[in-house]
Amino acid sequence: MSILMEGPPVSEAVRLLPVGAGLWRVLDAAGRALGHLATREDGARFAALRFHAASAGFREVGTFWSAAEAVECLRLSR
Repeated sequence: MSILMEGPPVSEAVRLLPVGAGLWRVLDAAGRALGHLATREDGARFAALRFHAASAGFREVGTFWSAAEAVECLRLSR
């Protein structure tokens, strides 16, 4: 469980900033926010979240079996 506090292993092209229990802000190499990475209740899956300004909330882009896949989804769907 400690690996989730430090941040799950993901691409070296991004950086994870912890913002809550099981929640990280995903930043690109330039420091721009790409979205958020969250663990799901079962602890085995990860959700890619993106902020939606019109509703002032987060929308789920997808749920993935690995943190790296969720981060790639955020990185490639900009």
